[in-house]
Amino acid sequence: MKALILNSGLGHRMGDITKTHPKCMTEVINNETILSMQLKKLSKCGITDVVITTGYFDQVLIDYCKGLNLPLNINFIKNEKFAETNYIYSIYCAKDFLHDDILLMHGDIVFEQSVLSDILKEEKSCMKISSSLALPEKDFKAVVKGGHITAVGVEYFEDAFEAQAFYKLKREDWEKWLSNICKFCEEGNTNVYAEKAFNVISNECLIYPFDVKDRLCTEIDTPEDLSKVKEILNYAK
Repeated sequence: MKALILNSGLGHRMGDITKTHPKCMTEVINNETILSMQLKKLSKCGITDVVITTGYFDQVLIDYCKGLNLPLNINFIKNEKFAETNYIYSIYCAKDFLHDDILLMHGDIVFEQSVLSDILKEEKSCMKISSSLALPEKDFKAVVKGGHITAVGVEYFEDAFEAQAFYKLKREDWEKWLSNICKFCEEGNTNVYAEKAFNVISNECLIYPFDVKDRLCTEIDTPEDLSKVKEILNYAK
């Protein structure tokens, strides 16, 4: 299994916090960043192969990862068009490194070790949802019908659950999604969520809900999000 971490975004909503480094290098607690926490948890679970997409401040990110001295084999793939495309194109840029079972996550997600450990035990392809959290207005929701996820996006509210771009994907399912991602990009549809390519084939690429309920698995998109996560982590100490 390989982990794919998407870190090509600009992180504008973080304001001054991302003026000198990518959002994933934002400190969360005790000198640990979003990315260092992700990579250490991956290593603890025995994952050794990681693909990280980069964009702006790519060399800063590469040097930072090397400085962590973790027992990981990391391939860095730069999306040269990071300022004008969405992460669907970042995945397209990395496509040659992704023919495996894939643990896919956005680079701004903070999660508990147990969430990672448990999703890796799932036999089917799955995506993190929470049946305990209220539906967000502007962030990802997953529509669940017939026991599996039929659509992912910000626009869905009916039969939907709060969701994060945190997936465990069996190779046979991932290859179908990746093929459609490539089709989208080669047709010029590079400024949409990768989930748009999934939604078209959701009845043949079966991804099931992985319900974490109240466990921590959330994105840091704004300074307000960062403050909330810091509060949760400090309380948990």
